[in-house]
Amino acid sequence: MHTIAHGIDLIRVERIRGMLERHDDRFLERVFTPAEQAYAKGRKRAAEHLAARFAAKEAVFKALGTGLREGMAFTDIEVVLRPSGEPTIQLSGEVARVAQGRGITGWLVSLSHTDTDAIASVIGLGAA
Repeated sequence: MHTIAHGIDLIRVERIRGMLERHDDRFLERVFTPAEQAYAKGRKRAAEHLAARFAAKEAVFKALGTGLREGMAFTDIEVVLRPSGEPTIQLSGEVARVAQGRGITGWLVSLSHTDTDAIASVIGLGAA
């Protein structure tokens, strides 16, 4: 596997916390899959976990070079945990079609957060 694309994003946790307070379920449903919502709701510091996942989604858009364009949705990108606990990305919809067109067949993902900031780095992998 070779590196095809890379994206990184940094976000203030307070931005996500504010969206949750102002828009609650509407924001959650527009941005996060049901599994991501369930994962975060089971955490003491849900806003931090959601912020890291939001950053990962933004990083995927950057890696693909598309941004959030017509026909794409944040929920087309899902951060999932492997049995080992390592995060990875599952794509669907238009985002999956774009990644497939770029030759991306897998992802390496790194997430981190503090009480104030969250960061994600994603590397799209594919055949040479």
